[in-house]
Amino acid sequence: MATDTRTRMIEATALLIRQRGYHGTSLNDILSASGAPRGSLYFHFPGGKDQLVVEVTRASVADVTERLGAALAAESDPAVAVRRIYQSVELMLEENRFSLGCPVAPVVLDAPNDVPDLVEICRTAFEQWIGLLRRAFMRAGVAEPRAQALALLVESSLEGLMVIARATQDRAPLAAVADEVVALVEAAVGAGKAAERADIAV
Repeated sequence: MATDTRTRMIEATALLIRQRGYHGTSLNDILSASGAPRGSLYFHFPGGKDQLVVEVTRASVADVTERLGAALAAESDPAVAVRRIYQSVELMLEENRFSLGCPVAPVVLDAPNDVPDLVEICRTAFEQWIGLLRRAFMRAGVAEPRAQALALLVESSLEGLMVIARATQDRAPLAAVADEVVALVEAAVGAGKAAERADIAV
């Protein structure tokens, strides 16, 4: 079925991009991995590889955004949520045998500046993810500047740790850093609550 062919191409591209990046993934790679005939690529994606990668990356970003938002919304204590996010990344890496990390990082590192839509998707992805973290910290009473810094710390550490874990084939660095980051979040939340109590007392 045509829909099956389109789905296979999307799934194959998503996997290849996360493994090899934008420039490391050729049309032949996509066709070979998906088992799709060459003519079907331009039938489903008239814009060729660029259109396909843009669609795949947009869907991957939406999936991560949804799961991150759900993880943060599920816990009133952002420190607990952050620990579970690190744990979920550990599990993801272990399940894929350290072959896949962030769906956006390989694209960013490849710097496909000639595909403006792709550049914009990657830029807004990090804005969304950092924003979700920042707002979760602020809801717990952390002042906005500190909440923004903590959100940047969490996101940047996760991105870097995924690279380290893939290089070392070891999830231990994630657990070690998670302990440190969670302690910082707990301290920030505690300081925020203390400041609120002081304001009320006055």
